[in-house]
Amino acid sequence: MIWINGKQQELIGIRDRAVQFGDGCFTTARIVDGRIVMPDAHLLRLQLACERLWIRHVDWQALQQEITLAAATRVEGVLKVILSRGEGGRGYSASGCGEATRIIMLSDYPAHYHQLRQTGVSLALSTIRLARNPLLAGIKHLNRLEQVLIRTELEQTGADEALVLDTQGMLVECCAANLFWRKGERVFTPDVAEAGVNGIQRQWVIERLAAQGIAVSEVSEPPQTLAEADEIFITNALMPVLPVSRIEQRLYRSRELFSRISAHDFQGNL
Repeated sequence: MIWINGKQQELIGIRDRAVQFGDGCFTTARIVDGRIVMPDAHLLRLQLACERLWIRHVDWQALQQEITLAAATRVEGVLKVILSRGEGGRGYSASGCGEATRIIMLSDYPAHYHQLRQTGVSLALSTIRLARNPLLAGIKHLNRLEQVLIRTELEQTGADEALVLDTQGMLVECCAANLFWRKGERVFTPDVAEAGVNGIQRQWVIERLAAQGIAVSEVSEPPQTLAEADEIFITNALMPVLPVSRIEQRLYRSRELFSRISAHDFQGNL
């Protein structure tokens, strides 16, 4: 089901800037028992992205009501919210744009995530690199061509996810997930200040581990550093945490940290 500006429909104007320029942002949330998991975090993500992109005319009250009503129609599922700058302007200019376009989409929960919690995830190193751009890094804007290419390449392999580097050859993330690894007692995640997405689940894991006295170091490291890792896991708002069992031909068997994190109630706390 799809709603656009509060009306159930599937048609959007060709002049909308999401169509013209990918001018907008989005978030994807998990639905459990008719409610969005971590709703405040998803709303804050959209607000911060709109601030970064200078998208000012968003009816936040209407959006909150719409996503609450949409989520209530599903016991389990996925809710995606897209905010476009709307229609207006000439060429690249945003001058004259009116109200932002609100798009809400519902879909089924990816069933394979349940299985991957048991089997673990296999990663393939992608040859597609993410460009460094601190202005857009961290947020989920609508320009996702890099991820489209990464996913297209991934589908030619037998792996579950892609291990993605930036144009300087440093670890960033996966195609649709953030990356963590453990060496002994130390935990690391790539710095996403220059490229990649600062995921909601990434933030949650960092905060949860800090509460347990475990500091997560945000680093810029080449992929070779993962050869020394004792454990690797990936996160996003839907997974929400999955263990990595293999990168290319290298196997990873430890799930020590994954077990500690996943011991918390996925439905209530993630």
